[in-house]
Amino acid sequence: MRTTRSLLVAAGAAAALAVAVAAPVAAAAPAAADGAVLTTGENTPVAVGDVLNASLAAGTAATLYSSATGTSGVSCTSSAFTATVTANPAAPGTASESLTGHTFDTGGCTSNVVGVLGVSGITVDNLPYTTAVSSDGTITVTPAAGSAVQTTVRLRTLLGTITCVYQAPALTGTASNADNSIAFTKQHFTRSSGTSLCFSDGYFTAKYAPVTDTSLPGGPVVHVG
Repeated sequence: MRTTRSLLVAAGAAAALAVAVAAPVAAAAPAAADGAVLTTGENTPVAVGDVLNASLAAGTAATLYSSATGTSGVSCTSSAFTATVTANPAAPGTASESLTGHTFDTGGCTSNVVGVLGVSGITVDNLPYTTAVSSDGTITVTPAAGSAVQTTVRLRTLLGTITCVYQAPALTGTASNADNSIAFTKQHFTRSSGTSLCFSDGYFTAKYAPVTDTSLPGGPVVHVG
């Protein structure tokens, strides 16, 4: 099912997004000349080893649709990612993160696909993923060499539970300092295994905000620049 795949991807994808901020419409604000790519507070560099977290932006859902223009598939209202900063050079530049966790609460997942009764599980596979965050707000999530960004979706159907596996070579998102968010829009996944009830293609869309540094007291928001 496309939604299923989209969510998984989104999961793999979301994790990588942990350091970025919001929508593709607003580019990340530039940091001070001597600042790092990832900062908190008054241009304070995020330390290597710090853990970044984010859940879906309020009022939004992570979706996996069967086409780039359709609305048939899977939708989840609860998802989160965790990433660890592995490099944070001076800006302009590209910071790196290890996306170690990307989860979906299936209690908040629904499907409008004919023949599908519900979503019983969504798992993001092949973690960790490497996430690159550039000063211009571009985010790229890639798997280990020889692997793929992969999500496994289990759906309840009239014929029993089916398993749909979706893969993508990489994911691309956008970080915005307007709301300290990272957004993925219509990221394309293809079905690698599953029955005909699993969409052949999945398009993942999700926005996570705010991205925070949970290694620091109070969990300050993260800026990209």
